[in-house]
Amino acid sequence: MRMYDIIAKKRDGRILTDEEIAFAVNGYVAGSIPDYQMSALLMAIYLKGMTDAETATLTEVMARSGDMVDLSPIPGIKVDKHSTGGVGDKTTLVVAPIVAACGVPVAKMSGRGLGHTGGTIDKMEAVPGTRTSLSEEEFFAQVRRIGLSVIGQSGEIAVADKKLYALRDVTATVGCIPLIASSIMSKKLAAGSDAILLDVTMGTGAFMQNLEDAIELARLMVSIGTAHGRKMAALITDMDRPLGHNIGNSLEVQESMAVLQGKGPADLTEVCLQLATNMLLLAGKGDFKTCRAMAESVLNDGTAFTKCCQMFEAQGGDTTVLRDAARFKKARYSRAISARADGYITAHNVEDIGIASVLLGAGRQTKEDSIDFAAGITLHKKLGDAVHSGQTIATLYADDPALFTAAEETFCRSLTIGAEKPQEPPLIYARVTPQGVERF
Repeated sequence: MRMYDIIAKKRDGRILTDEEIAFAVNGYVAGSIPDYQMSALLMAIYLKGMTDAETATLTEVMARSGDMVDLSPIPGIKVDKHSTGGVGDKTTLVVAPIVAACGVPVAKMSGRGLGHTGGTIDKMEAVPGTRTSLSEEEFFAQVRRIGLSVIGQSGEIAVADKKLYALRDVTATVGCIPLIASSIMSKKLAAGSDAILLDVTMGTGAFMQNLEDAIELARLMVSIGTAHGRKMAALITDMDRPLGHNIGNSLEVQESMAVLQGKGPADLTEVCLQLATNMLLLAGKGDFKTCRAMAESVLNDGTAFTKCCQMFEAQGGDTTVLRDAARFKKARYSRAISARADGYITAHNVEDIGIASVLLGAGRQTKEDSIDFAAGITLHKKLGDAVHSGQTIATLYADDPALFTAAEETFCRSLTIGAEKPQEPPLIYARVTPQGVERF
């Protein structure tokens, strides 16, 4: 078997065998296949695509290139949730405690932010003292004891994905549905949960810019998970506006805690309840109405907030900041952004809003960058809101005032103000299951 022949076969649009896919991926991980040949294969896949069967095989080979976590020592159906990324997407910090408070164990591995999208682990580390790197024994023991732990991904999970993603990032092959699906699902399969809910974001702040592409990605990932014995579902959620009002790590933690205390923004609260309800459905806790009532109950009576505090405390976090947001370290400087005209906010370019937060220090432009946990943006006005010239529509936060100029320019570029109030998009566009697509 030669890599040259595999590249040529996919270049010509033919279907690769399981053995050829395994040869290419495992050879690249082992170092026997050079970057330039794997780059050529990735471009051929980008241009010619893959069948569902090819993508399922690629996913399994990538999953098995590193450690496969066995969660069987934890009793019950373990349910995971994965978001394809967005701006202001702090749902894990709300959803995981809700689900755990309903008696479903959540043993979750999450990632860090890169580019304009934030990462759950960075948000957790904004809580002073929080450990996100636990041994397997500590991880399992914590989930058995309190039903919940969210930690960083092990360096040995889906090793092939790390190597292939780094290559895709510099060869313009990131935006390919089979490669996105295999990247996400290889990590999810390796993480060992029995059921997986996918939050596939769609809009200007997401990988998927239109509904049909988002549904296709969701359908493919649900198919892969189902083929590997996992209970699967996906929601297509809106990312043409940031979730909630806060963007930035400690700011997003504060807003998540507000939701868990019953005083968070309506859009974030509703998306979290939808995600939690669908996770409970996958865990077999009842029909949709029953699961929704369970999720609302633990949110309203404070049980989910208590569960969240238990998780942070177990992982060394200072829970006083969760109970009192004023105790979070604040940015040294702030700058108010004013509307430049009367009218309505008719469009957000959410990616630009995310980039503005990165320019303030809230995210990374390279993997080596450090994060200013207090930096970020608070939105006082969002899509559909009326604004008046000179009215404050957002506040930027940073520890270095020199960062404001570029961030303000980028943020203002992200907004369109028009005379007519726009029709607001739905929070949830569709639900994808092995049985098909339900559009809302």
